[in-house]
This record gives sequence, structure tokens and C-alpha cells, in this order.
Amino acid sequence: MTTTEQTSVLITGGNKGLGFEAARRLGELGWRIFLGSRDVDRGQVAAAKLIAGGADVVMVPLDVTSDDSVADAVRLVREHTDKLDVLINNAGTPGRGTNPADATADEIHAVYDTNVYGPIRVTRAVLPLLQAADNPRVVMVSSGGSSFTVVTDPEQPFSKLHELGYSSSKTALNMITVRYAQALPGIKFNLATPGEVANKTFAATDMNNNTGKLTVTEGTDSILRLATLGPDGPTGVFVDRLGPVAW
Repeated sequence: MTTTEQTSVLITGGNKGLGFEAARRLGELGWRIFLGSRDVDRGQVAAAKLIAGGADVVMVPLDVTSDDSVADAVRLVREHTDKLDVLINNAGTPGRGTNPADATADEIHAVYDTNVYGPIRVTRAVLPLLQAADNPRVVMVSSGGSSFTVVTDPEQPFSKLHELGYSSSKTALNMITVRYAQALPGIKFNLATPGEVANKTFAATDMNNNTGKLTVTEGTDSILRLATLGPDGPTGVFVDRLGPVAW
């Protein structure tokens, strides 16, 4: 883990679930947390909880589907720092889970706007802040359902989930992350899934109606591992809390 003083991180979708738990754990390490939240009221409540626990938190209104919101968020971050050590693109939506035969382009576009275009918007906007850091890292929160290996394995639950938007959007995010890693070798771009692919399970969050067998803390293990990589850490990898995940 990195030990630099006052490491900073921006977490999208940080007001609940995996984002909030990642913020809590990184706050315990003494990091400055820029807590991104689309809902300002919920973001303020979440930030207050973290601050009460001793964390250094700045609540950042942030809707990843809005160029203006992202620009405003970056301006707010710049008021507090001239560099950003870590970006965690965590904000996501499961979509409606519509069967491929019934899915519409508009419905899929809405999922991609958050899960694919959102990370692109935010990454591009904070790139100068990341490039100003000594050991910048970007963690994209993906899913086991993004893996062709997982989805084509009849033993995996995702192979039986006949939907189009969520899994394909996370697969797109995987490719985007690898391409960032190749094009920007000075920044570590990696993917985390909050589950255990080998054990066919995932973390319980409100996105999956808390049906996962892993705790939200266990779900953030992979995120924390990538967020705290040292200068010699990998880039362009996809991991869960047990290790590498097959593409």
C-alpha cells in the first residue's frame, strides 16, 4: 500500500454501497476523500458520517451523465488540491434487466451513459490532476458479468441472467480501461469486480437487492488493492478479491 502523506481520491457514486465503504476504508488510512454524489442531500449525509468517524472528506456534487456537473466537480476539487492521486470510477446503474429480445436502444443508451460514458467524462476531466501526481491510479469498478469467460460458463449465475445493458456496458468499460492503460503508461488503469468469480458470488449491495453472499467490505477488497498500488504495481489488469479475473 502507498504511504504518501494525505493521498487524495475522488470516488464517484460515493454516498452509498461500495463507494461509501471504499471511502470509509481509505479515510481510515488518512486519505483525503472527495466524495462524489449525484444526490446532494444523500452525499452530505454520507460525508457527515465519514467525518464523524474521523475522515477528511469533501462532498462533491457529481452526476457522471452531465458534462456540466463533471466540470463543476473538477473545479471544486481544484479548490482543495492541485493533484489527484486516485480516481475510483464507481458510479453505475444495473439498468432494467430487460431481456435482449425486448431491449431498446434508448434503454441501453441510458445504461451506457452512466457505466461507460460516465467514466470517460470523469477520467478526461481529471486527467491533468492525475498527471500532476507522482503515482496516479484509476480504478474502474466492473463486474464478473463483463467477462466473456464468466457469461459463457453455464455454471456461473450470470450466464442465466438474460439481460443486455449492464453486462455489455461493463464489457465495454473493460476495453476502455485497457486502452487507457496502453495509451497512458504514466497512470495505472485497472479494473475491479466486487465479487469472487471462482466462487460464483458477489457483494451484497442495493444494486442487486442485497442478494450477494459477500459483505460490502469484502466487495471493496479488490478496489482497495488497486487504489493503494505502489509505483511498481500493474496496469491494465482485471481482478477480484481473490486475484486475476479472466476476460
